[in-house]
Amino acid sequence: MGELQRAFDAHLHIIDPDHPLIENNGYLPDPFTVADYRSRLQSLAEVGVEVAGGAVVSGSFQGFDQGYLLAALRELGPNHVGVTQLPAETSDDQIRALDVAGVRALRFNIARGGSTALEALDTFARRVFDLVGWHAELYIDARTIDAELASRIASLPAVSIDHLGMHAEGLPTLLRLVEAGVKVKATGFGRVELDPAEVVRRIVDTDPGALMVGTDLPSTRARRPFAAADFALICEVLTASEADAVFWSNAAQFYGIGPEGGE
Repeated sequence: MGELQRAFDAHLHIIDPDHPLIENNGYLPDPFTVADYRSRLQSLAEVGVEVAGGAVVSGSFQGFDQGYLLAALRELGPNHVGVTQLPAETSDDQIRALDVAGVRALRFNIARGGSTALEALDTFARRVFDLVGWHAELYIDARTIDAELASRIASLPAVSIDHLGMHAEGLPTLLRLVEAGVKVKATGFGRVELDPAEVVRRIVDTDPGALMVGTDLPSTRARRPFAAADFALICEVLTASEADAVFWSNAAQFYGIGPEGGE
C-alpha cells in the first residue's frame, strides 16, 4: 500500500459517561470514549486513509454541556477542535474562553433539537463570528429549507451543512447554497436518503472547496454505523487532487488548522 491519504474528520462525537447526558426523544446513547474512537479509526488504513485531526461535534443529547467537549479536546490533542451548542444569551467572556480551549464552531441542531433555535441563527451566528471567528454548522434536512431560509443561510459569513443535506429531494437547494459559498459535510451515509457518490461528485463539480469528510462516529441513531467503505466510496469518485482537498485541506482551512497541522 502506498502513502495514506491524510484526513480531517470533520464530524465525530465523543460520549463520555463522566459527563451529563440529556434524553432526546426518548433516546440516550451508549458511551463512546476517545479510546473507543481511536480504536474505530484503525480500520481506515484498509482503504488508504489516516485521520490526522478532527472536529468533535456536540449532539442533541449533550445540550449545552461544555465539560465533555473540553475534556475530549484535551485528550485528543493537536489538530482537534470543538463544535459546540450554546444558548443565545451566552456571554462574550464565556465564548472567548471556549475559543481559547479550541472550540471553532457553533452548531444549530434543527433536525434533533438540543441547541439554540433557528430563530437565533442570524443574530447569534453573526455575533460569534464577529467575536471569535467561528462559523455556524447546521444539522438540517435540506428539503425544509425554503427560499427565505436559504437566503438567510447564504448571507451568513461562514456556514456548513451536515450529512449532505440528508435527502435527495433537497439536493437542488443544497447545490444552490454551495454556489453561494456554503460548505457541506460528507458524513452519515448510514442515515441519509440519497446516493452519496452522486451527491459528492455534484458538490465537488459545483465548488471543489466546499466538501469535507467525516466519520459521524459513533453514528448514533443511524440505520447503520460508519464503515471504512464510506471513505473508500468518496475516494472512488474523486481525482487525487480533489481527494486531498476534500479529505484534508478544505476542512483544515475552514477550522483554522494549518496546512501541515497546528493552528
